[in-house]
Amino acid sequence: MSNLYASVIIPRPLDGTFTYRVPEALHASIAVGMRVVVPFGPRRYLSGIVEAISPLPPADVSQLKDIDSILDTAPVVIHPQIKFWHWLSDYYMCAVGDIFKAGTPAGLRLESESVVDINPDAEPADIAALSGQLMRIVDIVRRKPQIALNDLAKLTGAQSVEAAVSQLVESGILVMHESIKSRYTATKIELVNIAIERGNSDALNAAFKAVNRSKAQQAALLSIIKLTGFNRPTEPQKPVAVTTVLEATPDATREHIKQLAKKGLVEITTREVSIFSALDDEAAAPLPELSAAQTAALQQVHQSFHNFAVTLLHGVTSSGKTEIYIHLIDYVLRQKRQVLFLVPEIALTTQLTRRLQRVFGRRVIIYHSRFTDRQRVDIWRNLLRSNEPCVVIGARSAVFLPFKQLGLVIVDEEHDSSYKQSDPAPRYNGRDAAIVLAMLHGAKTLLGSATPSIETYFKATEGGKYGLVSLTERYGQVALPQIDIVDLKRERERRKVDGALAIDTIAAARRMLADGRQVIFFHNRRGYSPRAHCRMCQFIPKCDFCDVALTYHRFGNFLQCHYCGAIYPVPKVCPACHEPTIEITGYGTERIEDDIAAKFPDSRILRMDLDTTRSKDAYANIIDKFSEHKADILVGTQMVTKGLDFGNVGLVTVVNADTVINFPDFRSAERAFNMLEQVAGRAGRRADNPGHVVIQTYQPGHPVIQFVCRHDYLGFYNHELMERRRYFYPPFARIIIITLKHRAADVVAHLAEDYANQLRQQLGNRVKGPIEPAVSRIASLYIRQIMLRIEPEASLTQVKAILRAQYLRFNSSPDTRSKIAIHYDVDPM
Repeated sequence: MSNLYASVIIPRPLDGTFTYRVPEALHASIAVGMRVVVPFGPRRYLSGIVEAISPLPPADVSQLKDIDSILDTAPVVIHPQIKFWHWLSDYYMCAVGDIFKAGTPAGLRLESESVVDINPDAEPADIAALSGQLMRIVDIVRRKPQIALNDLAKLTGAQSVEAAVSQLVESGILVMHESIKSRYTATKIELVNIAIERGNSDALNAAFKAVNRSKAQQAALLSIIKLTGFNRPTEPQKPVAVTTVLEATPDATREHIKQLAKKGLVEITTREVSIFSALDDEAAAPLPELSAAQTAALQQVHQSFHNFAVTLLHGVTSSGKTEIYIHLIDYVLRQKRQVLFLVPEIALTTQLTRRLQRVFGRRVIIYHSRFTDRQRVDIWRNLLRSNEPCVVIGARSAVFLPFKQLGLVIVDEEHDSSYKQSDPAPRYNGRDAAIVLAMLHGAKTLLGSATPSIETYFKATEGGKYGLVSLTERYGQVALPQIDIVDLKRERERRKVDGALAIDTIAAARRMLADGRQVIFFHNRRGYSPRAHCRMCQFIPKCDFCDVALTYHRFGNFLQCHYCGAIYPVPKVCPACHEPTIEITGYGTERIEDDIAAKFPDSRILRMDLDTTRSKDAYANIIDKFSEHKADILVGTQMVTKGLDFGNVGLVTVVNADTVINFPDFRSAERAFNMLEQVAGRAGRRADNPGHVVIQTYQPGHPVIQFVCRHDYLGFYNHELMERRRYFYPPFARIIIITLKHRAADVVAHLAEDYANQLRQQLGNRVKGPIEPAVSRIASLYIRQIMLRIEPEASLTQVKAILRAQYLRFNSSPDTRSKIAIHYDVDPM
């Protein structure tokens, strides 16, 4: 039989794949997309994905290693996924191993770990002669054979046990080897069923006689008879979970059920279950009724899909885009195909999921990073096993799931920067990746937003690449909210500001609350205060590892860096002047919550920011309470701006619009307009509850503020497009940011300048920088950035080839090798 060779993708940030020889015994069972265990390095073993199998040997077969084993009986990654991974790797200039690591649940990736055991050939006298730490190690290994080296170190309490273990291995007392362990363990459930013949009254009487001395066993047997349907001959008899029996029979224990099994009265079986077992059956709720405007928009979307693979649905806030989505999903599901529904934030999945489940029931699947790894693996395996039509709702990582029959991709709030992953690699945009994913499956993509990104709207109008459908009125012809501007500078001069809020803002909130309406306060800074400082010498505490001021958190009374997460105590005296004059200034959401609680003592207040939503169900709990009017006021960061539907909100207050406007980035105006228009859209979403928005700012004449006041997206788009054309930014240029990091500021400055100069020799004035970014040190690494601005007609493929060659050349130089970290960010947001 001829040899076979497999190209294997390894979950490491390394370019390309690795070739292994397939042992003859594995020829018949190996297939593309399966996981295989392969040696990697001198003693390490990893699980990789087979990308290709060929009888043709590579150029050099002398160093080839054999595949150790195959983990699957069927592929866990399918062909479109592998093709998609390579597109992501090529476009975003990262290793395909990075895609593998980011795109699969950890439970599907196995790595070896060093385990220790007693050598069966060890001499008892040698063991008896041991003392101290060596004997302690041997005692632990005796009690816990096959113990991992890391676990052994924890049990001994020593900083490092490697040297001691190595000594014991050399003396022949211990043996050490690599062991592959799976992180995924399937959820299993114990089921119980009646084992006697159904309808046989004599057997049933005999069964109860067999347990007449145990009231607990009698009660358990009676519960099992009822719960399994054994006593209802017209219904099918089904096994029931042991836990369900115990809940129905308080006096019984698991041991009582085991005794029933020993007597041959019941059967206990174990079955693997997934989270899908708990999903509801098909829902019976009808499709939502559409208004005339929605019906027309839906028809236009269908027509647009005949001409374009991608269509933009531009609908003002509360125009009813979700109802249109539901009708499109129903159309695709009836074609027996799958739908991917992307949202920018996990918070949006709560309301959206419930709306979809009312119509589509168990066909709705949720997938995001707050799920456990076991749940993510369950979803992955379910999609692999089933060809049933379904709709998957998830954040950007849902694009990596193994779709087999993808028919439609919906990207809601397509403008949102949360779709872009910044760190670590792959630095991909979930929206753009979803469009490519849909094309690979021959599916259509619908992008939805009230404030489309400049690039997307350009492609749908002047670019002619996307179709465009507009919804210009709110559902039920509800009026857009009235927006008032509060000039904070003028109000402070008039001494009409109390804390973070103007007196007029407070009065407007009180009127709204008195009418039984709800109020949202939006501020895009979490924590209690943006900074602490010394009022004597103006010293500002900064992070030891990042060049940023620390944020004060009153809950816990600490200072925290919002870049690396480091926590510091609040200094009692100033470290610079040694005076007890440290004070807290500025406002974060935590302080605003306290301030509002003092001003509105009778109101129930919730806060939604990163600090209050860390737990799995925190988002849902906050949204549910506010939706059910169990709270009157919601204080939040940008989380409250993203598509949430609260019917009773009468007033939205932007505490300080300048925090979202004044940011040194070419997208800052776009982000500010989107955020302000989106948060304004949370107000007055029902016909009987007109909305009101108050925007507090020190820059009332800023163009962004003026466009938001008029709800004028087209005016803003034209203004911003003119600025982008003038300064050569997207959509008139493609941007690639090259980031260089090093622990020494002088080293990174020198190497960044050298890197930029070498690129200029081939790319000319397309290369800008290097520059020192606004935050120039994070986690003890100093940063420099180089920007490439490339004209649309230039070959991006050639530019990337130049960049890859430069990267390899730079890293292969003995002067720079291992000295500096370099990464590329294509299409940054």
